[in-house]
Order: sequence, then C-alpha cells, then structure tokens
Amino acid sequence: MKIYIAGPLFCDAELEYNEKLDKFLSDFGFTTFLPQRDGYKLVELEKKVGRSEALRIIFERDVQEIKDCDVVVFNMDGRVPDEGACVEIGIGYALGKECIGLKTDVRGVFDSADNPMVLGALKFRVAGRWRRLGRCWWRNGIETMGNVMLIMKCRDVV
Repeated sequence: MKIYIAGPLFCDAELEYNEKLDKFLSDFGFTTFLPQRDGYKLVELEKKVGRSEALRIIFERDVQEIKDCDVVVFNMDGRVPDEGACVEIGIGYALGKECIGLKTDVRGVFDSADNPMVLGALKFRVAGRWRRLGRCWWRNGIETMGNVMLIMKCRDVV
C-alpha cells in the first residue's frame, strides 16, 4: 500500500512535521511518497533546467506519484490548507484515490469549519489526531488497509 503525503513544506516546522507523519505511517509498513524527500527540490532543479522547466517537471512527477499511490493523506494544518496540497487531493479525488485529511489545527476559514470543496474531496473524512487516521479508513470501508489500520486506531501516539 502506497501513501502520498500532501501538505505544506515551506518552513522547518512543516518539514519536520511531515517527516514525523511519514515515519508514523512507515512504521506500520506503508510505503510513502513524501515530496520533500522523494520529489525534486525546486531550487536545485531550477539551476539545471531553468524555472519553467523545473516547475513542469515537479508537477508531472507529483501527478505521477499520486497516480501510483493508493491513498493521499492530506496535512490540513494552518489557517488555510496549503494550495499545492489542495490541488494534490483534487487530483487524487479525480483519479478515484482514497483521500483522508489530517487536521490538528483548530483554525478554519468558515467560522472554524473548512472549505466544503476541500472536505468533499476528502469525502468528509478528517482525522484530528494521527491515530485517528485508522478510524477514518476503517469506518469508511477501505478494506485494502487490512489489520494494520485496525492496529493504528487503537494506538495512542501523537
């Protein structure tokens, strides 16, 4: 089972959080694609091929990785969700991938609620803690997760 981790990756705190989420999922035996680690870095790629080509390459690689994954886990933390991650779940949704939100931040745009278009792409499945990701999958009948997700729902981590 391959999980694409979508979320912001523009400051040390975001990068660190993404790495911890990746480790959490990897420890349960899932294969992950973490763009900050497994994808291209814009600054490095830009030096080799120029800005326009670097942007195209990054977009195409991320789309291919979403196509290759089974699930997209979307880190929604922040006052508003990251724009790029919103596009990633939109692509995942359009491809029929299972998309699950993870939001530990209580802030929201619509009177503490999230954008209905974002929630709809997630089939209104948003976990408030890492261990609740398993409940979102299990409760919504994603059978391909098997026993690993049942273990996750009982484990109290973050």
